[in-house]
Amino acid sequence: MEFALWSVIIGLLLILLALSASVLARLPLSTAMLYLAVGVGVSPWGLDLMRVDIGRHTVLLERLTEVIVLVSLFTAGLKLSPGLRDKRWLLPLRLALTSMVFTVAAIAAAAYFLLDLPLGACVLLGGILAPTDPVLASDVQVNDSADRDRLRFALTGEGGLNDGTAFPFVMLGLGLLGLHDLGPWGARWLLIDVVWGTAAGLATGALMGLAIGRLVLYLRREHKEATGLDDFLALGLIALSYGAALMLHAFGFLAVFAAGVALRHLEQSQSPRKSAARAVEKAVLHPDQRMADAIAVDREHAPAFMARAVLGFNEQVERIGELAVVITIGALLWSVAWHATAWWFVPLLLVLIRPVAVGVGLRHSSASSGQRWLIGWFGIRGIGSLYYLMYAINHGVPESVIQPLVALTLAVIVTSIVVHGVSVTPMMAAYERAVRLKRPR
Repeated sequence: MEFALWSVIIGLLLILLALSASVLARLPLSTAMLYLAVGVGVSPWGLDLMRVDIGRHTVLLERLTEVIVLVSLFTAGLKLSPGLRDKRWLLPLRLALTSMVFTVAAIAAAAYFLLDLPLGACVLLGGILAPTDPVLASDVQVNDSADRDRLRFALTGEGGLNDGTAFPFVMLGLGLLGLHDLGPWGARWLLIDVVWGTAAGLATGALMGLAIGRLVLYLRREHKEATGLDDFLALGLIALSYGAALMLHAFGFLAVFAAGVALRHLEQSQSPRKSAARAVEKAVLHPDQRMADAIAVDREHAPAFMARAVLGFNEQVERIGELAVVITIGALLWSVAWHATAWWFVPLLLVLIRPVAVGVGLRHSSASSGQRWLIGWFGIRGIGSLYYLMYAINHGVPESVIQPLVALTLAVIVTSIVVHGVSVTPMMAAYERAVRLKRPR
């Protein structure tokens, strides 16, 4: 009977979302807010249909969030169509490096001086909460490969990069707690975790994306083979890039993001005609499979078709993953020791630290003051932070700091889902109106 009830709840939720998608796009309400409410409703606080315990299910939560973040990172990379020499890349790079370091340092300082946590736990908290989320931030990311908006590009690129650049700080925090070898004076951490992990991760993902992409295009163009099942291609490339990076002791998140960027770069370099996009879009959506197969092996259209098909599949998986994880977040809130939460810390991060970090990172950049202000506000925290929290707990974080880390992280995630979900529709609508008014007529 419980499974039947779950089937009814999920079925009604999915149908409701399908029927109300256009309405939700106009309202100050996000799908993540609905998922969160459903999660709370099925938890012991509501119908008691789902008992996710933060103390008992950390391994399951780590793996679930890890998979969804990987899919989202690959999707983010595929969306970023401007070439690697495009100056718009400077914005996400500055956000993922300068703003990231400032955010970690500010969070760690606030936790050390105001929360009385050990230094290692403070740095770890900074690594957990500093990265913005690539999953829940889809409403402020680029809409498609033709989207050239500077604001959306910066937020998409930041979400793809900083989930990887946060990893060294998580390892530093674990090292300061005695759970990871930092080497003498931190030399091992700097050389292996920072330099090697970052460089090897990006290189591995880029190599995998280009190699697999070229192989598929060769088989399709020259031999009319390897058509169909682009969903397997997407999942296989994600798994291959991630696994290879981990085997090399590099950061897998960066590898997966780089693989998506490389695949899009390959498509751009081999599809010089922009008119191909319309024909590919029609083929992907066309019910005639023979037409789609013909486009897939066409010498001119094959790259764009491959990228579009892979992106479409990944976006569907990302939506399903978001539903599963956010419902799970809502369902585990009952098990959190909320008395360990310093609630003032949430606005400190979202309203003060994030905007200041963006201001520091984008100082003298090409972004307008309005764009910098919006980037500062849309520092959405979510599934990536939950992954890092579970990763840290599963690596032996002392019991004395687990409760405050869990309470602070979940408080920030839930608040971000609500306040950013309420504000994203009106604020982005106002921004897009302003952009349209500035365009030459």
